Amino acid sequence: MTFARFMAQPIGRAVRIIAGLVIVGLGIGIVGGSLGWAVAIIGLVPLAAGSANMCLIAPLVHAPLRGHDVAASV
Repeated sequence: MTFARFMAQPIGRAVRIIAGLVIVGLGIGIVGGSLGWAVAIIGLVPLAAGSANMCLIAPLVHAPLRGHDVAASV
């Protein structure tokens, strides 16, 4: 649950958003081609999850998916 609480905080959201942006940038800028676009699309997952305040890994540690639900359970 500690992991889910961290990810629900603004710093956790920022980490997911920045990681997504980095993956998208690496895919488009460095890898290039079809593989680069595939990497960029994969990078959209953490970017969207951070923007929507959702942690897709949280259910694996038996925590709520939405950050709002994590904050409410504390």
